[in-house]
Amino acid sequence: MSTKTLPATQARTVSFGNELPVHRLGYGAMRLTGAGIWGPPTDRKAALAVLQRAVELGVNFIDTADSYGPHASEELIAEALHPYPPGLVIATKGGWERPGPDQWTRNGTPDHLRKAVEGSLKRLRLDRIDVYQLHVPDPAAPFDASVETLAELRSEGKLRVVGLSNVTEEQVEQARRIVPIVSVQNRYSFAHRESDSLVGYCQRNGIVFIPWYPLEGGLRRR
Repeated sequence: MSTKTLPATQARTVSFGNELPVHRLGYGAMRLTGAGIWGPPTDRKAALAVLQRAVELGVNFIDTADSYGPHASEELIAEALHPYPPGLVIATKGGWERPGPDQWTRNGTPDHLRKAVEGSLKRLRLDRIDVYQLHVPDPAAPFDASVETLAELRSEGKLRVVGLSNVTEEQVEQARRIVPIVSVQNRYSFAHRESDSLVGYCQRNGIVFIPWYPLEGGLRRR
């Protein structure tokens, strides 16, 4: 049986904050890094080719984070695609650090988030990040303070729009009292439906919902 690869342009579109339209089929750049989401890829040339091919197929939304590598994913995106083609939207995240392979530590303090944004701007070779998401709430830092920092950075012109990741509906409501929230990125697939109600909430409120790990690594239920 032959298969045909359909370009991303055949997917319908969705818009971040009614100002950044993208095709619904985007590219998540976490796995471009080395094993354990740590360090550079074993085949840098292939990683760069994957990014370039994705854009050739019509992908105009790329999702990454400063913790992927750390930093390696953002650096690869810039190396492969800068200067960026018109209409390409790059979303990145901050608030989760990588001390080692398969290790994650939360850091949502205002000081860290400011440094994270500045680092992402430099690595991605941008003057302003289109979509920036708080990667995960930090129990050791007030959630309001984390979101207020992103609101300030948006007012300073360093972020175009703000989103959240790994959050509850209550946290989305809380954040929306501080700054417009255009996207939510949570784990969601046929096997993980904990965010079902949040998907509905986002749909009702014009918020883009971005599922992470949507294919569950190829897992199938019989």
